[in-house]
Amino acid sequence: MSESKEAVQFPFLEAPDEPKPQPLEGEELENYKLHRRFDRMGRLVGDPNMKRLMDSHVMVIGLGGVGSYAAEMIVRSGIGKVTIVDFDLICITNVNRQLHAKKGVIGKPKAEILQQRFSEINPKAEIIAHNTFYNWETSEELLSCKPDYVIDAIDSVTAKAHLLKECVARGIKVASSSGAAGRMDPTQIKICDLAETQIDPLARQIRKILRTKHDFPKDGKFGIPAVYSTEPISQPKELVYDNGQGFRCVCPQGQNDFFTCDNRNVIHGTAGFVTGTFGFTTASIVVRDITGESFWD
Repeated sequence: MSESKEAVQFPFLEAPDEPKPQPLEGEELENYKLHRRFDRMGRLVGDPNMKRLMDSHVMVIGLGGVGSYAAEMIVRSGIGKVTIVDFDLICITNVNRQLHAKKGVIGKPKAEILQQRFSEINPKAEIIAHNTFYNWETSEELLSCKPDYVIDAIDSVTAKAHLLKECVARGIKVASSSGAAGRMDPTQIKICDLAETQIDPLARQIRKILRTKHDFPKDGKFGIPAVYSTEPISQPKELVYDNGQGFRCVCPQGQNDFFTCDNRNVIHGTAGFVTGTFGFTTASIVVRDITGESFWD
């Protein structure tokens, strides 16, 4: 008969007597919850960069089809202080492409509705809302706080050019979204210096103003990252309910002092999956720059 063998012992597999973790309370618990909210972002960029994001102040000007999505991605990336700026009220025609537009908020200020939403996403963040139009008269009030980054999602050519000029003059980093309307293909969205965009009438107008009125270089780069599309713009189609009269404004504020449907030459069609991608891409420029990643194509 074979000799019996003693059972082999594996002491390292035995669970040691460890003290049970103590439940978190008070501020420690709240900080833990905040950390877990941004767990996946933290695992992407690491603790040091997560702290940089939480210590940063980003301002988003223009809360439409591009800006509303850009602002939300900034909040969801863990930015600790976010200022949002828009004078406009939510219109029923915003529903297809603007994050805040839904039943129950038509006619309410975009900035205030998004402030409430963002505070629920990150209760520890400081969310500041300005129901105002950016122009030369309001620029000092808005930019004197000198945010770490500005996202330009403005539709008005004059206001857009002024904002970019002011940011450069004040040493504030700015990322600019160009025209998203009239496009259907989000895969044609790109990033380049504002001086080098192609097939983009809005960017072309902005360049002309910056060069002729604000002494930007006629040759060479501006140092402003721009999000744009290489897709040609599709002209708007008339719908049955236009009754041959073209687009008719149904904005809740009626005749707005700054920017009305009636004052626009053309109302282009827009797709939410395009404007949203513009917003996501613009937000990515900011987050990547803050965390030291390259964002240029």
